[in-house]
Amino acid sequence: MFFIPLIMIGIAAGYLATRVMKLDTDVPTTIAIGVGGALVGGFALRFLISLMGLMAGFVGAFLGALALIWVYKTYFQR
Repeated sequence: MFFIPLIMIGIAAGYLATRVMKLDTDVPTTIAIGVGGALVGGFALRFLISLMGLMAGFVGAFLGALALIWVYKTYFQR
């Protein structure tokens, strides 16, 4: 199921990319360029999203630790 939308998006992306880059290719090459670009772009985007997710988790953990240190210093340390 994942490959049908990928191919459809790849065809459109390949067509637009070959026109923007002024590349004169036949239909199968245009489709291959688009599908290949969709695969590379999809994996790169997933990697970046997962990386940002890890960074967001780190920032959340850091802010939580700061809050706990503040509570400890304010209410428990004399």
